[in-house]
Amino acid sequence: QVQVAESGGGLVQPGGSLRLSCTVSGAIGSIYTLGWHRQAPGKQRELVAIITNTGNTNYADSVKGRFTISSDGAKNTVHLQMNSLKPEDTAVYYCNVRRISIGNTNYWGKGTLVTVSS
Repeated sequence: QVQVAESGGGLVQPGGSLRLSCTVSGAIGSIYTLGWHRQAPGKQRELVAIITNTGNTNYADSVKGRFTISSDGAKNTVHLQMNSLKPEDTAVYYCNVRRISIGNTNYWGKGTLVTVSS
């Protein structure tokens, strides 16, 4: 059984920083992606950043240069360092693991709220 748990959300002022963490328990296989998505009120869930088992990363244009995704494969953890936060970054952030080498199965955390406001 795979479980995904996020932490680190909260309230931060515009221009501030926040670090999100996600721990994945259970087997994720040798080929996988770990990612962060977000959903703002009234909007669809969107990809923020993703990292593969080889360390390749990809970011949404809206966060490039401000957010950094990293992972510790040995611990099945993934982090999202968010700098220069803007009010439009306010959303519930979800961690995702896609186990490509195990049936291409997909798991989500319950989300953590990030609010950027003065």
